[in-house]
Amino acid sequence: MDNRKEVLKQLFPEDILNISEGLTDGEVEFLRQLVELLETKYRPVVNQAWVDAEVPEGFFEDIGKLGYYTNPLLFEGREGKKQTSQLFQFFFAFAMSRFDVSLNTLIGVHSGLGFNSFLFGGSPEQVQKYVPKLASHELRTCFALTEPDHGSDVAWGLDTTARREGDKWILNGAKRWIGGASVADLIPVYARDEETNKPKCFIVKAGQEGLDIDIIENKIALRIVPNANIHLKDVVVDESDRLQNINSFKDIAKVLYSTRAGVAFMATGAMAGALQATLKYVTERKQFGKDISNYQLVQEKLAMMQANVTSAMALCSQIARQQENGDYNEIVTSVGKMINALRLRETVAMGRGICGGNGIVVDYDIARFFSDAEAVYTYEGTHEINALVIGRAMTGQSAFN
Repeated sequence: MDNRKEVLKQLFPEDILNISEGLTDGEVEFLRQLVELLETKYRPVVNQAWVDAEVPEGFFEDIGKLGYYTNPLLFEGREGKKQTSQLFQFFFAFAMSRFDVSLNTLIGVHSGLGFNSFLFGGSPEQVQKYVPKLASHELRTCFALTEPDHGSDVAWGLDTTARREGDKWILNGAKRWIGGASVADLIPVYARDEETNKPKCFIVKAGQEGLDIDIIENKIALRIVPNANIHLKDVVVDESDRLQNINSFKDIAKVLYSTRAGVAFMATGAMAGALQATLKYVTERKQFGKDISNYQLVQEKLAMMQANVTSAMALCSQIARQQENGDYNEIVTSVGKMINALRLRETVAMGRGICGGNGIVVDYDIARFFSDAEAVYTYEGTHEINALVIGRAMTGQSAFN
């Protein structure tokens, strides 16, 4: 790529540490195509989609066509590798979230928690049957673990039950906050085996008898994501549609820890999106006869926003490096999610403050990031739960109960 440095500078102006130089030429070209798609097709409609709480038409299909799992561009120089690089995964999440957190969440639930439920939890036959279709977006999925009365403590309080009758299972219970459930073809539902009290995971298919899904209304964050309540009343699932390798909460934790880093990545991209929106605003807004970008107090806040992005990118690049070497350390990912989500809150607040009254209307973009940061701060383990995971490792004592 002859103009590689210029392309990277245009793609990632926030990357003052030049972390993106570690990307291959193929990965850079893929990310260029992704950013071009987002900016040309979806920039004009994203704010209205957020207000209307609707997924922009064609978005899921368009991202699937790019082939972020299988595009040959992503495997140039990675002979023998079957997965895209972790550094690419960071910059993919970064670019998506810099554009819109809701849209990245929608893709992230499908390609992270949902996809990995099948990849890690499925038998070889189940992986072969479902994973390629999920990777191409031919099929959609989600992740049905959280319940109305159990979020952080779901490991101790999984109320949804599964009762075996011959070669079939009967599911009863409810799930809440399940992103994308209303548009999913396959729903991996986590339930407690009535006989053993151990968790298992079952593939529930859209339209099954006894399955009822309703959208959660009136959200102030991630409005584009259709979060849903799921109600299961005597839903019948064949033993062949039980994900065979999920038989304990340790198995579920493997799925959770594999994607927690993705939320650290997402938070970092959202900081960059807030910075991008704020920079645009301050160069166009005049007060007292000059651009507000000319004022010292504004520049100090912009500098702090950039510093937050930079430190978060450095942390994410190291997490990506460790995961590339097979080290999916739960403490590292909890640190990444906890601190980057906290810094995201701080960063969007500074940006919204700089934008003044206009910062609370969606037209200037910053309001989306300000609102969506609240959801990022909470999901994939709250700030407090991640802190307790880290504290348990440090002290050897669990403060969960």
